Order: sequence, then C-alpha cells, then structure tokens
Amino acid sequence: MNSDDLKLFAHIAKAGSISRTAMEIGVDQSTISRRLGLLESELGVRLLHRSGRGVTVTDRGQLLLEYAHAMAHLLDDVQQAMHLSSEQGPTQLHIAAQPTIAKMLFGPLGRELRQRYPHTRLRFVEDLASRILTQLDDGDLDIAILYVPERSGALRFDPLLSEGLHLIAPADFSLPGRELPLSELAHLPLILPSTQHGLRVLFESLAARHGFALNLALECDSSLALTKRLVRENCGCTVLPLAAVAEDLAAGTLKSYQLRAPEIRRNVGLVLGNNRVSANRLWETAQLVRNQVRALVESGAWPDARLDAAMQGARPLAGIETATPMPAGA
Repeated sequence: MNSDDLKLFAHIAKAGSISRTAMEIGVDQSTISRRLGLLESELGVRLLHRSGRGVTVTDRGQLLLEYAHAMAHLLDDVQQAMHLSSEQGPTQLHIAAQPTIAKMLFGPLGRELRQRYPHTRLRFVEDLASRILTQLDDGDLDIAILYVPERSGALRFDPLLSEGLHLIAPADFSLPGRELPLSELAHLPLILPSTQHGLRVLFESLAARHGFALNLALECDSSLALTKRLVRENCGCTVLPLAAVAEDLAAGTLKSYQLRAPEIRRNVGLVLGNNRVSANRLWETAQLVRNQVRALVESGAWPDARLDAAMQGARPLAGIETATPMPAGA
C-alpha cells in the first residue's frame, strides 16, 4: 500500500462508482478494479460494497478513508513546506574570502543575501588562502572567493576579476612620478610575508625572472593592518592592491606607486563547495556574488580592478603579466 493507493481509494469513495472514477482519472476500469482488489487483499478486509448502482464504503473502508484524507493533507503540507523552503533559500550559507576581497565584497554581498534570503543563516569567514582551502576540503564552506593559486590542483576556479599590485610606501616617501619599474624593488626595503605565503612567492619569482633580488627589510605574517602600520612607521614599503589601502591613501597616511614593466595583476576566482547546499541554490548564490563583483568593478568602487574576460565578454588585455600564485593576507 502506498499514497497512490490511498488517493485512488478516496477518489472511488467520493465518486461512488468505479466506472465514473475510471472516466475522471483516465484509467481503464479493469486497472482500477485490479488495484482495489490488491489493496483489499493486502489489508485483509473488504473496503467497498458493490452493487448495480455503484459502490459504498464499508465500516473498515470508512476507517481507511480517514487515513487517506489525513495522508492527502499531509502530502499537501509537505509540498507547501518544500515550496516555501525553496522561496526562502538555503537554511545556511558559509562564505569565505581573503581579507582584501572580504573588505570589498562582504558588505554589499551581505546586504543582497539578507534581502534575497531573509531566513538563511549567513556566516562570513575572512582568512588566509591556506586555511580557506582547508575548510573547503573539510566541507565547511559553501563558497570561497580568493586569489587563484599558481597550482590549483583539483579545484575549479570560476574567474571573476584581476587587480593590480602597487608599491605601498610611507606618506613622506618620495619617488619621481607615480610609476615604478619592477626592478627598483631591488633597492627598496620591503615588508613582505614569509616564504610560505603566495604574495612573497609571487615577488620572489618575478624578481628571479627579471634578474634581481628583493631587498627584504622584515617579514610580517600577521594582519594586513599590522603590515600597513609598519609601513606608516617607516619600517619599509610593501606591495598590496589599492583596495587594501584605499582609506589610507585618501587620508594621506600612505602613498602608492604603480609597478610597471610589466604591470603586475592577480586573478580573483570563485570556488563552489560540495556539501550542504543544493547545486541549484549554490549556483544562484554564486550568481549573486558575480553580480556584486560586476557592480563594484563597473562602478569603480573596487580600485584598479578589471572584470575577467568571461565576465565582460571581451578578450584579455595584451601586454600585462598576470600572476596567479596563492597570496597571503592581502
């Protein structure tokens, strides 16, 4: 016995006739009679009295009819609950990003998600790439937005944008012009993370490729805020995207210089988790992320950012060295 059997029995009881039921639901009368017979055989009771005028429900049939109606109401409730749940969105969403990306994206994205999914429990995580990737592997994240690592392994990144990297210097630092050849990093004291971090790996490899060595003043594996503090205190210069220092530049507490020959850019990508959220819901949320990224870049709110060619429907720009190692705190 299943819900279809109960639904058919209720239909027969309401119609008062097997032949009329057959016409109303478009099924052969013999098929209905056979299914009814199997149901009575399974339950071991007679459910209907048959006569030339149709059928009437027996006492046992009346009891089953009450269960059939209850089952129909329950199925309706389940369908409505599932539909409501679909409209309300996923039960929870865990989204992670590296600090500069989180700084730019989490505010508008959080606002959009609260409007779209008011009943979803949101959790935003700001962390370094290595720990974000570990959380992805452990199934603790639904979406991650991070700088694309040089060796991404089995991860599939959906490209979003690229952003330039600039020399960030103290406010009283003085260089001619607003641009700086990459080779000049050999003569400037630099504050960079240790060699386990992608930003350091990037500039070590760029220096080797262009025939010079970095002038490392000190290593800082702490927060982005501490790195900027060390630069303001004239402990050295660093290399960061403009989005990480926009407020400092506006306040005049730091200076920036465009690195040239080549221009250095990093790619930002999106990774989907494979855990609690359905594929459709995850795709919808990823679309919201893409829409927010597009709005930030096209409005100029994300400094020195360019949409990926796939996002803007154009070919990549020529003459730019796009570096994609896994960065650290920026």
